[in-house]
Amino acid sequence: MRVRRCAVLYLEPREKIDFDLGGLLTGGDGLLRDRRWFALAPHLGEEVEIDAGERELLGVLSPSQWVDARTLQLPAPAALKRLLERGLVIADGQRHAAWRERDEAQRATYWHPLAATLHAFTRWSGVDAVQNMKDSGTETATQMRAVLGAPPVEAARRDASAAQLKLPRIDATDFDRLLARRVTCRNFDPSLPLPFERFVQVLQRVFAAQAEVRVSADTVFLKKNVPSGGGLHPMECYLIVQHVEGVAPGLYHYQSVEHALEPLPIPEGRTWDNGGLRRFVQDMVAQQHWFADAHVVVLLSPRFDRTFWKYRQHAKGYRVVALEAGHISQTLYLAATEAGLGAFITGAINEKELEQAFGLDPISQGALAACGFGWRGAEMNTAELDPNGVVWEPSVAEHVVTDDFVHATNTRFAK
Repeated sequence: MRVRRCAVLYLEPREKIDFDLGGLLTGGDGLLRDRRWFALAPHLGEEVEIDAGERELLGVLSPSQWVDARTLQLPAPAALKRLLERGLVIADGQRHAAWRERDEAQRATYWHPLAATLHAFTRWSGVDAVQNMKDSGTETATQMRAVLGAPPVEAARRDASAAQLKLPRIDATDFDRLLARRVTCRNFDPSLPLPFERFVQVLQRVFAAQAEVRVSADTVFLKKNVPSGGGLHPMECYLIVQHVEGVAPGLYHYQSVEHALEPLPIPEGRTWDNGGLRRFVQDMVAQQHWFADAHVVVLLSPRFDRTFWKYRQHAKGYRVVALEAGHISQTLYLAATEAGLGAFITGAINEKELEQAFGLDPISQGALAACGFGWRGAEMNTAELDPNGVVWEPSVAEHVVTDDFVHATNTRFAK
């Protein structure tokens, strides 16, 4: 059997500190320090605790050169077996084929090692972000200030002297008024279906290919209404449609060239009956119930293999993919606002469940963020940041800024 180390691996030493009365009584500092080592391998997606012998063996093995396992001088007899079972050491035999295939997929996608590790180990599963805020006492702006202290200054100043060049405020145009109405929507009205044509218009403006450049039979670049690193447009959009006229509730893949919806099966263990689709949305957005009634939720899912085809092991490759999600979400905000709708984006998502539901492999294609749009509700039950009272009544805006950033009570839609 030949073996080698997995392609990407970082080792992290951690220290757990407990109180030790015995140590204190014998003249020590009263602290018991337990040092442990953890292996972080992106193709696994889960950290693995290792011992000293395993750590040393990982340091000896090459990630590129296969060696005969019989020639290894093992620091501990069982170390190699344990590392093979956990997927940190790769073997060429059939018995360990599953881990080898995962490692080969990692290599073939050309991730930068640090970016691969960041992506793999910041994915959530089963997280309840709302309960986390409750547990930490940081549900509102007032609570955040009390628990966390004063935040960094809201706008940095480098020169407060008289030499500052004051700029005039230019009279507002229609575009300025559109920007002023761009407010993250946390109050949707599920009782009012979204007209099909308005739904189609938003998809066309934000996500559709507007033109293409065909370099060869198998090399095509798309023109969309957002910028993209290298002009590659790796972002795929998966829809959760809840309240759209003429579209059955469920999961879809949006095909940007054909401007078409591709229906997807209901995930195993789920049902759309009796509010099941709404519960699915709420689970996917980490229990942020204020987004659960959005008429359309869009998973922004980059195909990393497309971007990294050009930017191989590039230090900036993952960054340009993340930037693209921002470009798309701002375009969605403006397109939805112009159409009289509300929009949102959130990075607080349970990526692992989304990957499973939509059949995504996080090595080549992941879940990056969720956005959505639909009719804004007539009452603000969850606060929205609208300090100028452009969307909501001015008294509401004052309430949000001075008191409570998350909750509001029966306040009216102004326009």
